[in-house]
Amino acid sequence: MQKVAIVGAGHMAKVHGAAYAKMANAKPVAVVDIRKEAADELAASIGAQGFTDFDAMLQAVDPDVIDVCTPTPFHKPYVLKAAEAGKHVITEKPMGRSLDECREMIATTDKAGVKFMVAHVLRFFPEFAAAKAQIDAGAVGKPAIVRTTRGGGFPTGSDDWYANVEMSGGLILDLIIHDFDWLRWCFGEADRVYAKGLAHSRLDHIDYALVTIRFKSGVIAHVEGTWANPSGFTVKFEVAGDQGLLDFYNKETAPVTVAQKDGGAKKAGVTIPESPTAQNPYYLELQHFIDCIEGDCAPSITAEDGLRAVEISLAALESLKTGKPVSVGA
Repeated sequence: MQKVAIVGAGHMAKVHGAAYAKMANAKPVAVVDIRKEAADELAASIGAQGFTDFDAMLQAVDPDVIDVCTPTPFHKPYVLKAAEAGKHVITEKPMGRSLDECREMIATTDKAGVKFMVAHVLRFFPEFAAAKAQIDAGAVGKPAIVRTTRGGGFPTGSDDWYANVEMSGGLILDLIIHDFDWLRWCFGEADRVYAKGLAHSRLDHIDYALVTIRFKSGVIAHVEGTWANPSGFTVKFEVAGDQGLLDFYNKETAPVTVAQKDGGAKKAGVTIPESPTAQNPYYLELQHFIDCIEGDCAPSITAEDGLRAVEISLAALESLKTGKPVSVGA
């Protein structure tokens, strides 16, 4: 049984806390937040204790696992504190605000010998996992062109931190990093990035970006993100190859479909549970991390994966500023 302490008491912390509370081999024991009422409220809802001080929490409950669900600039300090205390640690994406932060987290967790995972949950969404499986199985032949769309209204957070691009990195670092990680998982390392967007515009609580990525495998991806759509959250993707097209739209009943050149008709590629509770991706993600701790095996999402997703995001942000393509890893 792994005792879990959650740092942060916002929306994602609530999602994570509810997941741990349902696990047979994990127990949420603490919630840490500088806002005492928020920490106590979340803690009470999951049978844990609320704290405003991280070190005091360590002394009081001695957790096995730290789950960092704070705003992005605070990921590094808590990951370092957790590792130095000998605790396994999972942090929400993005891993950090800079590559140096990411590298420091990797070095510290490696030295401490603790498990460390970045919560790129998209890999645990059944439709995205199924799409990767179909791509790997050759359902569209050799992949060539990918389009992804993700977004909704402008998010709310403590002190309106999402609106501070220096803190959040805007939707490029906070939102469509989901797609960057999934694309890299499917198609390998990125080579070059070109971006246009509104992160540095004077528009109030609106952000939009269109990022084109060329992968070393030859695949070209067009990644669209929006925080300007008040009508609800929308996710779409298309993967075109020399043998067909795989596409997904979250508002369709059979969202993952494949149209193959030799078959003509569009057919459902995978059955997706209608109920989100049938296979909750956040639960699957966190259960995977707990199982890796108990089984002493490496998480499927490595710290290097977390760093590479940030690397693509920061290249896109640089392209946004300069108006020029940016090589990834240069």
